[in-house]
Amino acid sequence: MENYKIYIDGEFSSTKETIDSINPCTEEIIAKIPKAGVEDTRRAIRAARHAFDSGVWSGLSFDERAIYLKKISDGILENAMKLIDIEAHDTGKTIKQSTFIDIPVAAECFHYYANLGNVLADEEVKLQAQAKSMLYREPVGVVAQIIPWNYPMIMAAWKLAPALAAGNCVVFKPSNLASLSCLELAKIIDSTGIPKGVVNIITGDGKVIGDELSKSQDVDMISFTGSTEVGKKIMQNAAVNIKKACLELGGKSANIVFADNDIDTVVGGALSAIFMNQGQMCVAGSRLLVEDKIYDEFIKKLVERTKKLKIGDNLDHSVDIGPMVSKEQRDTVLEYINIGKAEGAKLLCGGKAVSGKGYFVEPTIFEAKNNMRIAQEEIFGPVLCVIKFSSEQEVINIANDTKYGLAAMVWSKDLDKANRVAKQLRCGQIWINTYGFFYNEAPFGGYKQSGVGRELGREGLLEYTQLKHINTDLSPDGKSLVTNWFSV
Repeated sequence: MENYKIYIDGEFSSTKETIDSINPCTEEIIAKIPKAGVEDTRRAIRAARHAFDSGVWSGLSFDERAIYLKKISDGILENAMKLIDIEAHDTGKTIKQSTFIDIPVAAECFHYYANLGNVLADEEVKLQAQAKSMLYREPVGVVAQIIPWNYPMIMAAWKLAPALAAGNCVVFKPSNLASLSCLELAKIIDSTGIPKGVVNIITGDGKVIGDELSKSQDVDMISFTGSTEVGKKIMQNAAVNIKKACLELGGKSANIVFADNDIDTVVGGALSAIFMNQGQMCVAGSRLLVEDKIYDEFIKKLVERTKKLKIGDNLDHSVDIGPMVSKEQRDTVLEYINIGKAEGAKLLCGGKAVSGKGYFVEPTIFEAKNNMRIAQEEIFGPVLCVIKFSSEQEVINIANDTKYGLAAMVWSKDLDKANRVAKQLRCGQIWINTYGFFYNEAPFGGYKQSGVGRELGREGLLEYTQLKHINTDLSPDGKSLVTNWFSV
């Protein structure tokens, strides 16, 4: 059992207090993570501030910074087996998922941003005037980044890679419930020889560290992924010095199924959209909207296949459903299941905790109404609400009837109809006839209370820059109109 350390100013150090890292499948303590406090956080901010102001990182060319990003990518792949094992033990996600998705995706993200320097190239604005206007993309400065526990390695890459590529210095905080892979990433980053203070990784109480980072006058930007309620607090704190905020928050995504589909195929897609990672996904298709013409047949097959999903040891490659990340999260999900029953939603399958060790919850399906709490509030667990619809306009209205606007899915063989519906959905990410594919090249983010700003793609890189415009007068005599505005 390893006792991990925080990483500040190029040095690993211990803290007075530690936090137990618990394997949610076995409930055993597998490591100790450091519990940084206010002073540790301030020290990390000072290190990042000094590194940025010195120009030791921002002063490098993009190509010089890219060398380090490629080394980080290579380091992730070189340590892939260890990271795969740690991610599964620490989060409870299936070994199949950490093997084929989490670790390779994280490595590829660093590599992608190491090759995106053209996005930051200087740009001339063509003017109908005797002047020259140039646009310059510059790093924001010191960036604080906070992530949740469901995809630690992927989210670390999504945030760190573009921020570093743009020339920023970072204070990064993963969740206490899943910090181990990010603390291992600190070792990989340190091994590249990156200048001290450019990356600082700390763990501890979310509110204590989050408040300090979001309120600090020395932090120029904060990037947060997590719940909408915490995001609101982050935004309020950021107003202290009007720091830039990029927020990827909650979701209650609609998964729309029209009748003109192969039912067996779409049932498989619906299962992935809600039960992958035990439903602990901000883009989970937790509201399944099924056209009335196929509703009964579709739901029958969906329930039958759900009951066959294998729950158990997440290190077994044949297992479909692992545990929730923590006892608290399991209890939250069970509370929502009870709320659904009390609201009058019809329980079609699941609905219970699994007896024995581990924080397991059965995959659960309710027949519900869209105004029920279980259909409006983010549960972040394996709980699906199915809702019937009968027309295109009705399903658009149902899908948009939520405070969130993160993602949606549309299943139809009629691609004209699917695209017509997609364009009327008020959310930032829509999949047609598939689910869950993210591409480094394509931006991701939400509408409404699902957040502001974008991650991934060129937009994700530009989030970590500020735009400077320099205008130069080119009047032939060196005297622009403004110099003669007032005649004496």
